[in-house]
Amino acid sequence: MIRNGETIWIIGGSSGIGAALAEAFARAGAGVVISGRDPKALAKTVDKYGPALIAAQADATDVASLEAVADQYGPFDRVITTAAIYDPGPVLKADQNKAEAIFSVNLTGTFNVARVGAKALKPGGQLVLFGSAAAIFGLPNGQAYSATKAATVNLAQSLRAELWPQVDVRLVTPGFVRTPLTDQNQFSMPGLMEPEDAAKRIMAGLATKRFEIAFPRRLIWPLKVLGVLPHPLAFAITARMRG
Repeated sequence: MIRNGETIWIIGGSSGIGAALAEAFARAGAGVVISGRDPKALAKTVDKYGPALIAAQADATDVASLEAVADQYGPFDRVITTAAIYDPGPVLKADQNKAEAIFSVNLTGTFNVARVGAKALKPGGQLVLFGSAAAIFGLPNGQAYSATKAATVNLAQSLRAELWPQVDVRLVTPGFVRTPLTDQNQFSMPGLMEPEDAAKRIMAGLATKRFEIAFPRRLIWPLKVLGVLPHPLAFAITARMRG
């Protein structure tokens, strides 16, 4: 349940799931701070969703910029980071510069947000990190993105053990959601959903006591089963996905 008057900080809130969450939380009565690197994108989102949103330019890879937002607008009831970049394709064919940027934004950026965000929360507040269905088991063409998301899962688990109950650490594991990231995919995406539908599921999950909010089941559970199969069998299955 969203308490009227909550203050929520969404890093990566100018597009995709982040923007959909910002709108949904604002409609529920929360004050929402959205941050990102692109001031024009932030302003466009604020214009679209109204005065309950505040834009604060910050770069997840720049700790000082995150701390500035935390100092100005905190403490928060929830800190949520959806910021990520993506470049699909085989690992050995990855562009080196793009791969390094993916690790910087998706992993180092999430690490930075977790450290700054945990200190900027009210007692018992939620720190929400985003993994991905791609993190459950390494698939062909996962590129650097999948590796960063797998590392984020481990980070969220560690933080949960370290910080509970002072910080309520949660992990979101979405499947395919229509965003600027998934628009790059050239393959069929089972269970593809709109950002607004994903936001509803996430908000409902955050109102429960579950550590992981994973959806849709028809995609998540086969991947989880794949992760517990003997490796020879799992790799035989995934080898058929090379395309």
